[in-house]
Amino acid sequence: MEVDKNRVLSVRELNLATKQLIEGGLPLLWVRGEISNFMNAASGHWYFSLKDEAAQVRCVMFRHKSQYLDFKPANGMQVEVLALASLYEARGDFQLTLEKMRPAGLGALFEAFERLKRKLESEGLFDAERKRDLPALPKQIGVVTSPQAAALRDVLRTLSNRMPNVPVVLYPTPVQGEGAGQKIAAAIRTASERAECDVLIVCRGGGSIEDLWAFNEEVVARAIAASHIPVVSGVGHETDFTIADFVADLRAATPTAAAQAVVPDRNALRQGLAQQRQRLARAMSRRLERAMQQVDMAQRRLVHPAQRLQQQAERISALQQRMRLAYARTMEKHRVRLAATQQHLQHLDPNQVLARGYSLVRDSQGNLLSSSAHLALGDALEITFAQGGVSAQVQEKRKV
Repeated sequence: MEVDKNRVLSVRELNLATKQLIEGGLPLLWVRGEISNFMNAASGHWYFSLKDEAAQVRCVMFRHKSQYLDFKPANGMQVEVLALASLYEARGDFQLTLEKMRPAGLGALFEAFERLKRKLESEGLFDAERKRDLPALPKQIGVVTSPQAAALRDVLRTLSNRMPNVPVVLYPTPVQGEGAGQKIAAAIRTASERAECDVLIVCRGGGSIEDLWAFNEEVVARAIAASHIPVVSGVGHETDFTIADFVADLRAATPTAAAQAVVPDRNALRQGLAQQRQRLARAMSRRLERAMQQVDMAQRRLVHPAQRLQQQAERISALQQRMRLAYARTMEKHRVRLAATQQHLQHLDPNQVLARGYSLVRDSQGNLLSSSAHLALGDALEITFAQGGVSAQVQEKRKV
């Protein structure tokens, strides 16, 4: 906010202007110091002072940030905090609002972690495409860890509970301390060369970043990437992430979770098999019922040969009867039509005309005559009666 130098400010306005000036002028930054006056409030928020030889500053870390820390701060502890400088207006106290906190001296380790992570990621060692699927039912499982580690006991107990008949091969190695990274990598290479296991668990329990550092070494990452056997990483607690986690084919939150990932639960398998058996039995029962229904329908359609012959004979007899009736009807129609035709022809029959007293007159060439116009006296005529005929000669012509 802009401040008019000639106007008298209230305390609240002064603190607000100062707060905006501080927050606008200072970025998110890392600060190192010693914790003092640490207080864990009932709300879950942390309040303390961060000091060095010459100065101190108040700090607050709210619960939604502090819950992700893997260590508990204490008075006298040297820490590094990522914080935003601000002003608590109600009291005018300058303070740091924390985003992250880590034990002092770990900055170099975090930088090395990020540097190696970027390098391997650029080479494609983290790519999802190169991740291999785990075998559904491994015949033998390899474990790379310390024989004295509690993680080994957790893994063995989990494997025994879930699938006790699967053999486990231990490839022993130190998991922290001087040279641990080289020895872990050597154990992974040995497991890969022997090829006696279907899947490999690389694990250890939780700890500080220094305790887990062997699994952040490049030699371990490259051994995992080169392994011919799928690798499951189960290092630390759920909030711990190592370079080995990113390279492995599968990252498990804990060693126990790694063991759960490599073998199915036999009880779940049994339950699944029982369900499959029930579904198969129901399917077979339905299929058998359908088949029985089909047989019943076929039996109803099935006729004895003698019965079929009888049915066919009856059908032929019925067809013959129908043909006889049809023939009789057809003949009757033809008879009626013929009678009508005959009657019609009788009307046109010349003999019928002659029988009524008419006669046919032909000239000497046999032509029927219907007029006397072309006859001459003395022409010969042939006259036909209904019965017999005569020859005549024209003696006289008369006009009509």
